[in-house]
Formats: sequence, C-alpha cells, structure tokens
Amino acid sequence: MSLGPHADFIIASYALTAFVIAAMVAWVVLDYSAQRRVLGELEERGVGRRARNEGQS
Repeated sequence: MSLGPHADFIIASYALTAFVIAAMVAWVVLDYSAQRRVLGELEERGVGRRARNEGQS
C-alpha cells in the first residue's frame, strides 16, 4: 500500500491520534480509581450517598 508523497504526515497524524486516545483512556482509568478511593473514604466516615437516601423520609 502506497501512501504517496504525504506518507510521513499521514503516519505522524495516526500516531499522534493513537497517543492522544491512549492518554485519554489512561486519564479516565486513573480518575475512576481515584474517585472510587475517595468515595470509599467518605463511606468509611459515614457519609452516605444522596441517591440511596432519596425517597426515605
């Protein structure tokens, strides 16, 4: 497969796009684990979730 005279630009664009997507996925995974940790700490201190308490008056 020949990409023509712009092969370097095409390959660099795909590589940059793959890197950005991988970085965003890593960011979401790390943020998810951090949020789960914070939520666990709050629940250990007795702070409950609002959704769990709604409808129970």
